[in-house]
Amino acid sequence: MKDKIWLSSPHMGGNEMKYVQEAYDTNWVAPLGANVNGFEEDLESYLKINHASALSSGTAAIHLALILLGIKSGDEVIASSFTFSATVNPITYIGATPILIDSEKETWNMCPVELERAIKDRISKGNKPKAIILVHLYGMPAQIDKLMSIANKYDIPLIEDAAEALGSTFKNKALGTYGKFGILSFNGNKIITTSGGGALVSNDKDLIQQSKFLATQARDDAPHYQHSQVGYNYRMSNIVAGIGRGQMEVIDERVKQRRNNFEFYKTLFKDIPEVKLLEEPNTDFFSNFWLTAITINSENKNREELRLALELENIEARPLWKPMHLQPVFQSYPSYTNGISEELFNNGLCLPSGSNLTNIEKERIKSVITKYFE
Repeated sequence: MKDKIWLSSPHMGGNEMKYVQEAYDTNWVAPLGANVNGFEEDLESYLKINHASALSSGTAAIHLALILLGIKSGDEVIASSFTFSATVNPITYIGATPILIDSEKETWNMCPVELERAIKDRISKGNKPKAIILVHLYGMPAQIDKLMSIANKYDIPLIEDAAEALGSTFKNKALGTYGKFGILSFNGNKIITTSGGGALVSNDKDLIQQSKFLATQARDDAPHYQHSQVGYNYRMSNIVAGIGRGQMEVIDERVKQRRNNFEFYKTLFKDIPEVKLLEEPNTDFFSNFWLTAITINSENKNREELRLALELENIEARPLWKPMHLQPVFQSYPSYTNGISEELFNNGLCLPSGSNLTNIEKERIKSVITKYFE
């Protein structure tokens, strides 16, 4: 059996163990500690944002963002439909109602036209949405200027789910820094990893301080354990944050490597007209190309056949996200659709995009793809 080529595997930088060892040597192996503080400072500096809260996951970050915005049971929260379920799950934790919005063709992200249509319709029904969760899919910036303009017009706070988009920018400004909150994920498959973890970022100091309070079980300032609010066990551990500090030292290199992967695929597909890549629409958009994603538009070729051809050679590829409005768990919720995300799901594939892909592995991938399209 040939060695497995993963879709997106962890890629260590070299200094992670130094920070982990420091945590071990000082016996700071619990949540909080020097690595957590240092990792938050690294994120603030990199994103050029004032405040960061290192948490146990990106999902936890979305949950806290909704709580901090005062979302209650029965409220409505707009979210991108074309995403991973972790974007939408926290809306239901609170008892709020997800309102799902379809994609536009250029970036595959939330469609501004469908967003405004949904807001007007919800308001006409007496339910003005209390927040918008926008996803920057596969590292590709959404049309954030148009979406922010609509959010501001209707005075609805916007949360940026930039879980896949650390290192991506729009008009040279980091994704996750446009909205009221930004969400990051450091899961094992992300552009940098802490094995598991996430962060909530914002320029609002008070809200980030409150997020840290809620994430440490909302323990009041008292010599005994006293709690006036419901809290959560959502803080990042000092060990895990050590991995993150080492990873932040190589983030620019990781972005460069992922973008190089995209260029490899762009060259590979340049003479295969039935394949289209998710590309930056213009120079305002800078993608980390966390995953290189394609669609196949052909009568006799399809994404599932290509996926299976790759799998036969022990190469992992994955269909694009199945839209949330088609998921059994969310399909009963209101959705505003145009057919785009459904078409992308049916025809799209994510290709191996790890920053540690070798030239030999690329040749293996190229061989399978070339043979399939001959």
